Amino acid sequence: MPETLPLAEGRLSDRLADQYWNDGFLFPIQVMHAEEAVGLRVELEALEAQWQDGGLPQPLNTYKRVNSHCVMPLSCRIAADPRILDVVEGILGPDIMIYGVEYFIKEPRSTQIVTMHQDLTYWGLGATSGMVTVWLSLSASTPASGCMDFVRGSHKNPILTHHDTFDDGNLLSRGQEVIADVGAADKTAIEIHPGQISLHHGLTIHGSGPNTTDDRRIACVIRYINPDVMQEVGARDYAMMARGVDRKGHFIHFAPPRAAFDAESLSLYDEIRTTQAAVTMKDTKNDTGLYA
Repeated sequence: MPETLPLAEGRLSDRLADQYWNDGFLFPIQVMHAEEAVGLRVELEALEAQWQDGGLPQPLNTYKRVNSHCVMPLSCRIAADPRILDVVEGILGPDIMIYGVEYFIKEPRSTQIVTMHQDLTYWGLGATSGMVTVWLSLSASTPASGCMDFVRGSHKNPILTHHDTFDDGNLLSRGQEVIADVGAADKTAIEIHPGQISLHHGLTIHGSGPNTTDDRRIACVIRYINPDVMQEVGARDYAMMARGVDRKGHFIHFAPPRAAFDAESLSLYDEIRTTQAAVTMKDTKNDTGLYA
């Protein structure tokens, strides 16, 4: 198990911030006790049990994977946790917005993978350094369970060419894969355990293999941006304020949902998903995947 990185009163030291900017990622950082993270998993799985056949307009997995913070108060609570924001502030500065929260779940003994890719490829935000992805482990994420693999220093590239597969076994929205020669020796396995987080840059090349264990591999993945980020392709975009002030006004702000999947948040969810799909699925037939 990798040694936990030491925080300075809950915040990144200059040395750790420099390590992030040099490598394009940082891990593992303990932000809560393992028992608390397991409790969040219990909440999520209770929500799954309640709503799996709950007559929602979209499949439950769509809401878990796309903008869950719009319809799930649990996601907002996790993303707004001050212990996580204190760490993120060392990368983005004091003004922090939540761009997306999703749950990446690999079921036991599943063959689902995530091909090597860069996050910023299809989001219309450009090759920004004003976004960081936080990956909170709610169950053990190890090489055996399909943890992420990062390519050190790959964030220093521009947005690279990707090709789409729309493969059912790929957890990504387009099954996208970077066209680059990435060998096993280039990969760093990002092993983290409940209550730990990793950080990575939006241009860092990464992916993950199948879950060969008997437990679910569950992660809450949070995309944070600062107000300097802009939507460069779509007519508008949305974000939720987490800390500080947005003096730029590039995003439409919205509040956390009052209750899980209430009518008001479901309506807003459809608006945001439709708007973002025009960017995320640009130049495809958009007839499959999470944004179909």
